[in-house]
Amino acid sequence: MSETVTSNLPSAYDPKQTEAKWYDYWLKGEYFKAGSDQRKKPFTIVIPPPNVTGNLHIGHALNNTLQDILIRFKRMQGFDALWLPGMDHAGIATQARVEAKLREQGISRHDLGREKFLDVVWKWKEEYADNIARQWRKMGISVDYSRERFTLDEGLSVAVKEVFVRLYEKGLIYRGKYIINWDPVARTALSDIEVIYKEVKGALYHLKYPLKDGSGYIRVATTRPETMLGDTAVAVHPEDERYQHLIGKTVLLPITGREIPIIADEYVDPEFGSGAVKITPAHDPNDFEVGNRHKLPQILVMDETGKMNELAGKYQGMDRFDCRKQIVEDLKQSGHLIEIEEHVHSVGHSERSGAVVEPYLSTQWFVAMKPLAKRAIEVQKSGRGVRFVPERFEKIYLHWIENVRDWCISRQLWWGHRIPAWYCDSCGEMTVARDEPKACPKCQGTSLRQDEDVLDTWFSSALWPFSTLGWPQETEDLKRYYPTDVLVTGYDIIYFWVARMIFSALEFTNRIPFRDVLITGLVRDAEGRKMSKSLGNGVDPMDVIEKYGADAMRYMLSTGCTPGNDQRFRWERVEAARNFANKIWNASRFALMHLEGIKAEDLKLTCPFSTADQWIMHRLNETIAEVTRLLDRYDFGEAGRALYNFIWDEFCDWYIEFAKLPLYGEDEEAKRVTRSVLVYVLDQALRLLHPMMPFITEEIWQHLPVKGESITVADWPKADDSYANAEAVKEMQVLIEAIRAVRNIRAEMEVAPKHQVELLVRPDADVTPAFERNEAAIKRLGGVSHLTVDPALPRPEKTMTAVITGAELFLPLAGLVDVGQTIERLNAELKKLNAEVERVEKKLANPGFVNKAPAHVVEGERKKGEEYREKREKVLARLRELQG
Repeated sequence: MSETVTSNLPSAYDPKQTEAKWYDYWLKGEYFKAGSDQRKKPFTIVIPPPNVTGNLHIGHALNNTLQDILIRFKRMQGFDALWLPGMDHAGIATQARVEAKLREQGISRHDLGREKFLDVVWKWKEEYADNIARQWRKMGISVDYSRERFTLDEGLSVAVKEVFVRLYEKGLIYRGKYIINWDPVARTALSDIEVIYKEVKGALYHLKYPLKDGSGYIRVATTRPETMLGDTAVAVHPEDERYQHLIGKTVLLPITGREIPIIADEYVDPEFGSGAVKITPAHDPNDFEVGNRHKLPQILVMDETGKMNELAGKYQGMDRFDCRKQIVEDLKQSGHLIEIEEHVHSVGHSERSGAVVEPYLSTQWFVAMKPLAKRAIEVQKSGRGVRFVPERFEKIYLHWIENVRDWCISRQLWWGHRIPAWYCDSCGEMTVARDEPKACPKCQGTSLRQDEDVLDTWFSSALWPFSTLGWPQETEDLKRYYPTDVLVTGYDIIYFWVARMIFSALEFTNRIPFRDVLITGLVRDAEGRKMSKSLGNGVDPMDVIEKYGADAMRYMLSTGCTPGNDQRFRWERVEAARNFANKIWNASRFALMHLEGIKAEDLKLTCPFSTADQWIMHRLNETIAEVTRLLDRYDFGEAGRALYNFIWDEFCDWYIEFAKLPLYGEDEEAKRVTRSVLVYVLDQALRLLHPMMPFITEEIWQHLPVKGESITVADWPKADDSYANAEAVKEMQVLIEAIRAVRNIRAEMEVAPKHQVELLVRPDADVTPAFERNEAAIKRLGGVSHLTVDPALPRPEKTMTAVITGAELFLPLAGLVDVGQTIERLNAELKKLNAEVERVEKKLANPGFVNKAPAHVVEGERKKGEEYREKREKVLARLRELQG
């Protein structure tokens, strides 16, 4: 960049004109690429890989922004900062999207066959991966594209096979027949955490199960009568006195007449329903366990589409919910239905398809979780585990992992990592191997079939922090950048992903995968609702960028969040962030107007400093320390607010105003000092703001007379205690209070800006020098024609007064306003305010209004009343002064 200012900024900041330009500049300069200096300490983030199912949403924008703030911050602090990008193949979700697209064309994946279908999905992946990459660029994220990964790329596929084989050889992966969550629409197994539970209004059906000996019946309650066709027992609690005499007897299953036993098991809750429950081992996970304990048959009465199968007898071919209705009708007719009770209960739904999940007996692959979880729990409780931010999420993580069940990892899909298991057609032997075997190890037969299923997407995602760095090879990247430093992710995938990464990393690398986990909340709509397609309340980050620019979106998102908490998206907050960018732009334009032809070496921070110079350097020093501290603790919102207060309130609104005196004056030395301070503070402020607003800061920084190629790799500011000056701060606070008080009086009295006023000051002894040293600033910024500073000043008559820290201010009314006209105007305003106060009070005293009107309307009237009374007090105070 040029070290001499030769041109001014355009009159208005246009993000569209600058953002693409600077991103290309950064890529060309390879500023995002890690590893150029091995002497630097590494700092690593691996991106939570977005699914290649569609475009990025506003939640991705938040997550990416926070990661980018951290990586830019650490890069500027001198770390070898690696932010590794990548994407997830998202098995179920992606296949579902592609199949839906094929259905629009009137074909299915089965029409194409596996290989041709996978070709279609790969084309889909390329299209959406390109879209995501373009969106990353638009957002300005500084990832190292040279290290980009995909969960189905060759290296990660090797890692997945290695993990599968090792776990299988240790007995931690097994194949068995168990109750799993089945999605009858997607026709695949789901893990427990892919099931979303919703409260549903249903019914509790009370049925008669007749005793075989004809002595009566036992009353059974169920929410799913269609599964009774697969009942193999009725269970009661062994200590329930009501049923002691029935244990060991036999009942006849209604409709079918099949004999089933009455058994005793502690699983049964005597308080629920009748205290007797039907046991259907093939259609309920708890019944499955009961069935195993009592060696009961397992009768599966549905197929994988959710329809009744041949074991359902006359109901074969019926949809499960249609079957329910028919069975209830048949039970009525046969006299076996006692009553139907309304019942609200929690029903599992597939996260992907929305279908009601069916507990289903199926042969699947599982990971035995207890041994893996045991080590993760020990490490966490020993203090050597991952640090959760906020720390309350550690309890959530531990609660899940302490109660974890075996993980069903097989999926009946075509898109994903194929399970590395082969079956011999000759002898039935199963072989699990890293590479396809050439012959069966048992019979040497060569007719081998690979398992049709693929692995759960989260199986490969669980390896992400180390597989992306080259594991199982001991690569240079793995040695240098692992474990990673921080993971930024939402609280909604602590179970899905965070926990699985931790136990996988401990098992295969013997280390935690990241030191910190920063948990973010969701971005909700303005009403606090979760964004969804069904509500139509989603926000496309590209629309936000198109309208306001990436910097405004980034600043709004980062300052709107606190770790672990949700935030609401409001367009007015984006507009406020855009206004902040404009404020910085305009302040920078002013500075550059006074720097034409100035070189970096012309600027030296040497005395004499003015009060304003000393104050802004002190406040800059405090802001550097505060922002650095806040970013180190991931408090982005407070860091952004600290920068806003410093840049807008102090630098733009006050320092620049004070700087105009020397810059427009005749003292060349004062001009030089002011230019030096102006450039130094602006340079440092832009560096502090750069991680949040990278584009505008780069654009302005490139125009400043400072050394360096890009603000992206400029040094992060460091606090310098030599600039601490409490006296200057105190003096400046007095001046600001005084000028603000004069301006307020002028506004209230409606004094025209061009009209000069007289100001009399009665200061305490310790603040007298502040007024004397800064007379010119007070006059210029307060519109003051004549300033009198006298600690012994008697209280003047007919003045407007203000009390500030250490002084009283008096503005003589003579020549300030026409007292008579002003009193007349204020009396007229008082009359209006009295009427409004009376109107509101009458309204709020009316029970009909208070009790019937919506709460927000009543509250609105209360607030109006408070505002009117407050305004009335101000008018009365001014009248007292004018009439006194």
